[in-house]
Parts: sequence; structure tokens; C-alpha cells
Amino acid sequence: MVFRRISLLPISIAYGLVTMLRNLLFDMKVLREKSHDVTVISVGNLSMGGTGKTPHVEYLVRLLKDRFNIAVLSRGYGRKTKGFRLADEHTNAFLIGDEPNQYYQKFKDISVAVDGRRNRGVAKLREINPELNAIILDDAFQHRWIKPHLSIMLSDFHNLYYKDCVFPSGSLREFKMGARRADIIIITKTPVVVSPITRRSIKEEMNLRPYQKLLFSRIQYDGFISYKTLEKEPKPPKVSSIILFTGIANSYPLQDYLKQFCNELIVIDFPDHHFYKEKDIRLVLKAFDDQFAKNKILITTEKDVQRLNVSPKKDLLKDLPIFYVPIHISFHHDDEDDLKSSIDNLFRKTH
Repeated sequence: MVFRRISLLPISIAYGLVTMLRNLLFDMKVLREKSHDVTVISVGNLSMGGTGKTPHVEYLVRLLKDRFNIAVLSRGYGRKTKGFRLADEHTNAFLIGDEPNQYYQKFKDISVAVDGRRNRGVAKLREINPELNAIILDDAFQHRWIKPHLSIMLSDFHNLYYKDCVFPSGSLREFKMGARRADIIIITKTPVVVSPITRRSIKEEMNLRPYQKLLFSRIQYDGFISYKTLEKEPKPPKVSSIILFTGIANSYPLQDYLKQFCNELIVIDFPDHHFYKEKDIRLVLKAFDDQFAKNKILITTEKDVQRLNVSPKKDLLKDLPIFYVPIHISFHHDDEDDLKSSIDNLFRKTH
């Protein structure tokens, strides 16, 4: 692994220099960021994924939707369509992507749209809803064509960006100096307890700018929902084996959580945003059948359900005990108050 990372460093440096040049052109205003008269909050990361972006976007939606007329705009990564598309009762993960479809399914009272050209997407949303006064840009930290009013960057506690390298020897999309563009940096997927010493150590190593805030969040699990009946249980049935199958960037927090409910955890990892084909479904079926334990269940994530629902072979799983685990995030200490204060100040300035 170390040899591989070292051997790929020249490619990583070249890749990083290209992204640095692009950012420099924006900083010098050769390439122009566009400002909008609707409040724009950008949520993203420096890494290729796996920082918990989706539950943080959902947190912001819950925080804002009862006070403001808001929308979520994503590029719709992995979708099979192009251009602008507004989510409605006919959309699915194929049409708008798994994450936007999840947002729409959970928040029918807001607008959710996708567009690879975000400025066009903002204009379309304003045209559709002239009363719109806030847009959350999903996965937009590297999207420099829009100037956000507030930029939130996420970094996984177990893979902190300042200890990582640029792709392909690491998982960063650009050099770590790009973190300077963030107004708020949230360290995600932390343990239940984060000591003051740990917080201070991370803050010192990050060398934050005076305008930047550092917050810490963790994942919390919202029970287990039957894929077949949609009934919710606080915990899964008592079982010997759990087969976990996911197509997300990092499933390790869910793995750690599930170990308390079984004697054996079998993990099947698919690529991030993976759409389930027949061979994938049959692989999951085989893993289930190969377990000799009588008490066994299958578990996946809420995001994976969006893609399972459009699989042509999903009926192969209809009689199996499959559950999915919704999640939300919570903050440590006074960090939630700090975030709310920053957002309140933002809206006082922009409205």
C-alpha cells in the first residue's frame, strides 16, 4: 500500500497542480464566480466522498425549511439523465441520483433539483419558485462557478484531510490548501465522546484562518426499517448473523454499530453510488443462503434503498428479511449553537 501511494505521487502532484491552477484562475478573477440574490449555502468536502455529506445536508434542511423557502440543488451524481430536472412523484434514482431522490422522499415540502450547470440550476429554481430565498448546494466545494454566501466543508474524523494526499495516491480532489475556502469545517463521524485535548490537537494541526469555525459531529442511528413493510423497529430482531451490503464510500461506522446486534457480521461492499444489477442481487442472495445460521438478516443503507428500488431484479429480494438504517447527525458540546448562530447571522445579512 505504501509503495503504491509513493509510486502514484507524480500523478497526484500533476492532478493537484491542475486543480490548483484552476482555483488560482478563480482567485485572480480570470474565471468568474457568480453571486446570486438568493442565499446560497455550499456543502462539500476535499475528499472523493464518504464524509457524511448527505445527513449534514438533511440537517440543514430540517433547520431551515420551516423558516425559509428553500431548495436543494445537486449535480445528481450517477443519474442516467442530463440537464436540469426538478424532483417530483415520478422521479427516482435513475433520473436524479440516489442522494437527491432521498432528499425528495424525505422532504416533500421543499424543492429538490439536479443540474450539472449549477448557475443554470439556480436560475431555473428561481424561475419555478420566485419566492425562493435559500438554496443548499449539495457536493459543491469544488464548484467555483457559484460564489456561496456560506461554505461548509466536511472531513472524516478517521481520515482527516490534512493527513491525506491528492488522488490517486490519496482521496483528495485538490491540495489541502483548498480548505481555506471553507467558512465552517465540520469533523464528521467522530466517536461518541471527543475530548477537549483531541479537539485542541486537531484545531492546532489544521492551522485555521481567523474567519474559520471548527465543529464536530457524529452519526446517530434511527432504528431499523423493514424494506418490505416499511415498519420501524428500534433495533433489529435478535440474530446470529447480519449480512451488510452497501454501495457507499465508507461503511465502517455502520459496521461498528451493527456488531453489537449479532455474533457474525458479513460485509459486501459495492462501489459508491452503485446501481444493483442482477449479478449483484444474486451475490447478496448467495451470501444470505451460505449462512447456516437460522437467525440471519440483511441490512443496507437508506441511500442504497434508492438504488435498490430501481433495480429490475429487486423482486428477488422481496421475501428476505431486509432492513435499512436511516441516520442523522448530532453535534458535540456547543457546536450546534455555533452553527445555528453562523446561519442566523448569515440570513440577517442576506435578508
